[in-house]
Amino acid sequence: MPQTASKNSELVLGVDGGGTKTIAGLAAKDDADELLGRGTAGPSNPRAVGFEKAQANIDAAIDAAFAAAQLPRTAVAAACLALAGAGRPAEQEKMVSWASNRRIAEKVRVTTDAEPILAAASAENSGVALICGTGSLAWGRNKAGAVARAGGWGYLLGDEGGAYWLSLSGLRAALRAHDGRDRTTALLPGFLERLHLAEPRDLVDWVHDAATTPSQIASLAPTVFDLAATDEVAANIIDTGAMSLADIIAAVAQRLGFSPVSYPLALAGSVLLNQPTYRDQALAYLADRNLHPATVTIIEEPVRGAVAIARKMCLN
Repeated sequence: MPQTASKNSELVLGVDGGGTKTIAGLAAKDDADELLGRGTAGPSNPRAVGFEKAQANIDAAIDAAFAAAQLPRTAVAAACLALAGAGRPAEQEKMVSWASNRRIAEKVRVTTDAEPILAAASAENSGVALICGTGSLAWGRNKAGAVARAGGWGYLLGDEGGAYWLSLSGLRAALRAHDGRDRTTALLPGFLERLHLAEPRDLVDWVHDAATTPSQIASLAPTVFDLAATDEVAANIIDTGAMSLADIIAAVAQRLGFSPVSYPLALAGSVLLNQPTYRDQALAYLADRNLHPATVTIIEEPVRGAVAIARKMCLN
């Protein structure tokens, strides 16, 4: 991979990398309002797609951001790479080492994809952030600087309430109904139609095909949402997912010592952005736990939070 030869100390980079796509934002170090360029590439969750593919997609998104800004690619003053699947020190260190060798920036920080969401919603960077896209994760920080997280264990071990979990729950329910082991549901014909498959056994081949990615399985979630208004099985899956999201928010809020109305809540991720009723269900379950957030902010562009963190890095 070619090295970035020159540098521009007046620019910063933010990267928002998830299980479906990666977005890079290029900005001036001293301009808090504008992105000079935005680039998009494939997923960059290293646990889901591997480090090599994640790094290639981050690199492609950064290339696209510079191209959109009509600027030659250079090393910048600071870069924040906010990545799903990079919550542990070992993962972060590996990505920092790669980014440093690639000369992406003079200063590089790798963090979970939830921190920029909170940074975009709270000037004090205190509160709870919930991401619900392909997966799900709650992350928070209190004013004393303590941090906590819940969920985000990946599609094999958790991520309840996220699009992959909703899709897999729907697939399992559909096949149980087909066997006569559970209640009838319209999920099976809905999935077959969406995937242009002829019969239930074709689902087995599709799910187990090496070319089928977790994000492709997650893409079935809209079928579950579409049927929830008229199909009890689909409605129960959505309800359970919303309860799970409330559970992980509550776990973080309680561990950080937030009183019932003392914390901002930031929401992000494709599922929460595109499914307002689901969002409201999760908040209603949170209210049942007497954990009413002081404010609820929907973050449509988490990459701006990553850019904000990169700017703060320049002050240190």
